[in-house]
Amino acid sequence: MQKRKTRIQRRIALTCTVLVGVLALFPASTVQAGGDSLDLSSKSVILMEESTGQVIYEQNATERLSPASITKIMTLLLTFEAIGQGNASLTDQVIVSEYASSMGGSQVYLAQGEQQTLETMIKCIVVSSGNDASVAVAEHIAGSEEAFVKKMNEKAMALGMVDTHFEDCCGLTESDNHYTTAKDVAIMSRELTYYYPEVLNFSGIWMEDIVHETPRGREVFGLSSTNKLLKQYPYATGLKTGFTSKAMFCLSATATKDGIDLIAVIMGAPDSKTRFSEAQVLLNYGFALCKLYVDPNEDVLPQLPVENGKEDVVELRYQGEYRYLDIKGSDLSRVTKQLELPQMAEAPLREGDVAGLARYYLGDVQIGAVPVLYASTVERSGYLDCFLDILELFLL
Repeated sequence: MQKRKTRIQRRIALTCTVLVGVLALFPASTVQAGGDSLDLSSKSVILMEESTGQVIYEQNATERLSPASITKIMTLLLTFEAIGQGNASLTDQVIVSEYASSMGGSQVYLAQGEQQTLETMIKCIVVSSGNDASVAVAEHIAGSEEAFVKKMNEKAMALGMVDTHFEDCCGLTESDNHYTTAKDVAIMSRELTYYYPEVLNFSGIWMEDIVHETPRGREVFGLSSTNKLLKQYPYATGLKTGFTSKAMFCLSATATKDGIDLIAVIMGAPDSKTRFSEAQVLLNYGFALCKLYVDPNEDVLPQLPVENGKEDVVELRYQGEYRYLDIKGSDLSRVTKQLELPQMAEAPLREGDVAGLARYYLGDVQIGAVPVLYASTVERSGYLDCFLDILELFLL
């Protein structure tokens, strides 16, 4: 009984240790370094580092606003997710419905019955912000725009985008019930670019031709990017612009410099020039401020002895790499890592369960942690296993 009580206490202690360490992985959601104010004129802005999701600067970032065509970021996210899951392919032939071809606003003039590959449709969405292409893709993936929009809202909820609700897949609507925030746009932009970086192959296109094949014949149509940052800012990689009279000028801008990936979201800018200039202000601010510490965690971990298991030891592995974004000018060469592991594990053990922690310190201050996991399953030994072990010892 005492042994069982001790074992339970040990497990409770380990669980508490893991929870404390994992909480340290997530920085505060609002960080405005040094209390700086950039005095921007847009209604709402936010600057986020992509790999950590850390917010570097924000201004009215949770104000609900009309997003216009940056709605299409979620459309792209669900499209690349469907491709990643094997439910769609870049080579799919997307057939344009009468409804899709009727979309107004920004369009690439797709005709009813026209077929384009999904790859071409993605270019039409990202480069030229085609509303017709967005609806055609939504119908291709979900059967209807209505069904697709339901998936958009479900994905937003799953990502914690608590101040977002979509009513269409392209942002053409000016309904009061179609809204999001700069913070939520940054969240979905990060989800798209971090997990599906191939989208940047599309968002970096400045100009490209597509071909319309219809009963009227063959016609070349030129796509031209709406993202002027691609020409104005040397580190720009994407991502999406938006405009309606209600939303005003919006932008989710991605950029990369010296291994740092940033996302700057502008909503409600008074004019197109301002959205691009203020995005550059944010990005320059971030690149001047940020330093990134990365530990790929490729070092070999020790084996852990196992008590009462069919195996005497169990291999360990890190849950993943560790990243720490510094915005305070710290000396990142002072970062150290300390392993916290029990002396022994008791079977049964399940692959992927937490065995301990790798804690990271900057000087004496803990800055984060990565769980250390069991790399394999170890079943508890039974009477037959004990008998065979004894027999093996006897025969040696």
